[in-house]
Amino acid sequence: MKDDYLTIREFSKLSGIESTTLRYWDEIGLFSPEKRDPQNNYRCYTPQQIIAANFITVMSRLNIPLKTIAGAVNNRDPESIMEMIEQQEKVLDREMMKLRESYSIIHTRRELINRGLKVDESEISVVRWGEQEIILGPPSEFVEGKTFFEPFIQFCRQAKELRVNLNLPIGGYHENLENFLRAPGRPDRFFSIDPMGHSKREAGDYLVCYVRGGYGEFGDLPQRMAAYIQESSLVCDGPVYATYLHDEVCYRDPDRYLVQVAATVHKASAGR
Repeated sequence: MKDDYLTIREFSKLSGIESTTLRYWDEIGLFSPEKRDPQNNYRCYTPQQIIAANFITVMSRLNIPLKTIAGAVNNRDPESIMEMIEQQEKVLDREMMKLRESYSIIHTRRELINRGLKVDESEISVVRWGEQEIILGPPSEFVEGKTFFEPFIQFCRQAKELRVNLNLPIGGYHENLENFLRAPGRPDRFFSIDPMGHSKREAGDYLVCYVRGGYGEFGDLPQRMAAYIQESSLVCDGPVYATYLHDEVCYRDPDRYLVQVAATVHKASAGR
């Protein structure tokens, strides 16, 4: 091949564009070689075409569809390019939002799943926790004779208004220990563990215990908690959080779900 022409391999090396990509661009009529060698039909490019191809690579790097790029190859100006990249900026903003959302789901669920894998399910202990962002739903409306799921479904219906991502873990919030012990399967509110939440589970000491079972099923856990609190001279004067470390994401069988119940506590003062 003459010195003023480049083979597809040479052009690929100089331009940084894969040979397979150059062939595809040629096939769809987006970017073709200057000519074909009459003897072997090989693609022949000119050095100047590296500059022409740069427009396509820049636009492709912005994830602009090839069809849109093709419409601007032979007819473009600063105004039309500005409009194109501004439109693509909006597209990327939406994609970045989805990626941040996906990352939040991964990070949150990985932390809970990993915690569930390490716990001793029979243990009850007091641990010091930092604060955690949550989204707290409105008061639950339990109607006599209705199941756990009616108010939960109502919470889900309000998810968009509350800005709750239902792909993040959902838990039960009880205003105090008395409410939990009386009706552990009827949380006063539902909450979502959300790194962007506008409410917080406050930092402090928590009595933490675990039980397996489906939503709203706590077995003898309330009795075990009450006994431990009495034996350890603890006072619970704050909310109780029921968080499912392992839920339907981990198990098909609801009986295998793992719920963590955490109640804010402190030691009873001497003389009380």
